[in-house]
Amino acid sequence: ACRALVDELEWEIAQVDPRKTIQMGSFRINPDGSQSVVEVPYARSEAHLTELLERVCEKMKEYGEKLDPATQRKSYVRVISHDGTKMDLSGVKFDGDVTSSLKFACESIAEEYEDELIEFLSHEAENVKDRLCSKRTDLCDHALHIPHDEL
Repeated sequence: ACRALVDELEWEIAQVDPRKTIQMGSFRINPDGSQSVVEVPYARSEAHLTELLERVCEKMKEYGEKLDPATQRKSYVRVISHDGTKMDLSGVKFDGDVTSSLKFACESIAEEYEDELIEFLSHEAENVKDRLCSKRTDLCDHALHIPHDEL
């Protein structure tokens, strides 16, 4: 669930126009007459990330559960692609129980680890999924030992 959450957040961030900025800092006037306002890229701003975290778990209805025949480990995979291309859904369980439990797990992770998610995603970091889901939180420590497929 953590890995699916991070995948969705990274995809949403990538959809934002890189030229879009937001003003951050204090709007108060300093004694010298200047303001401490800076423009930062909107995509990775705390305001944008907070907004994404509030609605990203709705995307979990686009996921199903897949059982790895070799390891018997369950993982969540996208059943509806972002761009509408056909996906291989062999062996994927897709029903209301799967999506509701994934959505609940997503909301729990987003709430409990909001600060960590914002910290990692506010910078263009490498391997956010491994660093956040496995090393920082131990939510997916088994995932360090399996190959990763990108969405």
